[in-house]
Amino acid sequence: MTAPVDLRSDTVTKPSAAMRQAMAEAEVGDDVLDGDPTTRRLEARIAGLLGTEDALFFPSGTQANQTGIALLTRPGTELLLEANAHLVHYEMAGLAALWGVQIRPIATPDGLVTPELVRGALRPASPHVPRSSALVVENTHNAAGGRVLGPDAFDGVVQAARAAGVGVHLDGARLWNAAAAAQVPPARLARGADTVMVSVSKGLGCPVGSCLGFPKDLRPRAWEIRKRLGGGMRQSGILAAAALYALDHNLPRIGEDHANARRFAELLSDCGTVRPWIPETNIVMLDLVRETDSPETVTPRLAQAGVLVAPWGPRRLRAVTHLDVGRGEVERAARIIVETLR
Repeated sequence: MTAPVDLRSDTVTKPSAAMRQAMAEAEVGDDVLDGDPTTRRLEARIAGLLGTEDALFFPSGTQANQTGIALLTRPGTELLLEANAHLVHYEMAGLAALWGVQIRPIATPDGLVTPELVRGALRPASPHVPRSSALVVENTHNAAGGRVLGPDAFDGVVQAARAAGVGVHLDGARLWNAAAAAQVPPARLARGADTVMVSVSKGLGCPVGSCLGFPKDLRPRAWEIRKRLGGGMRQSGILAAAALYALDHNLPRIGEDHANARRFAELLSDCGTVRPWIPETNIVMLDLVRETDSPETVTPRLAQAGVLVAPWGPRRLRAVTHLDVGRGEVERAARIIVETLR
């Protein structure tokens, strides 16, 4: 039986044989006691790619995000971020539970914050309202269909935050995709941010892991927060080796995922039952056209037919291309969707 085309996320990828070999051969130590040499190499490599002075390896992007917020905020302050950001919806209210930070959501039509929107969200100084401590920018923006905030636009947002004395955290879980789409190095899209999170378990195909970039003097504090959150790992070089392999072999081909996403959307453009968004990166949102269809009824039918997609709201599905699905598979997935929902 033909395996289903799994488009639920770019986290479903399996380590290749070559990546597993790199993991098996990794030089390791105890990263909590005296350091792991392969993990140190990965952190230095990531810092170089992001243009930050230092970086720290984490088990997950959520933990790295939360650490970045802890570094930039204080309890009782406000965190400015786009209203549908990952930190708002998908991190279990960690901002409130862990750091006592209130969110100040910025509504946008497309998931992309602007300098004007940032300035409009900043409260005038007053003894009666909370002070803003930091701004979060998500790039690419997951819930907005993988939209990219370009380098000039990001510069403007950073400048607006700086003028108000507000720190900037970049949630760059898919920053690799944003950089490829914008045709700039990742460091160009991180310029001016205080803390930068990047994931290696999404577009790069690693089994687990993320990194947080920051100024060198924040490393002791970041290490302390990670330890408190249970993120200290022992022979983490086994995981870091997968990331180093991915940076060498999987990062250069990430644009193929974007091309496959465009092809997938193109094949569905004339479908009368779903309306695809035009993708900028590797995420394709599919809006259901018929009132009788819903994600709860459609996703099981598609799964049975051989395509796995994710429900994404009351009338929407999400499909994500990745290195484990090639051009032929996304074309097959599109045909199955057309035939199944006809």
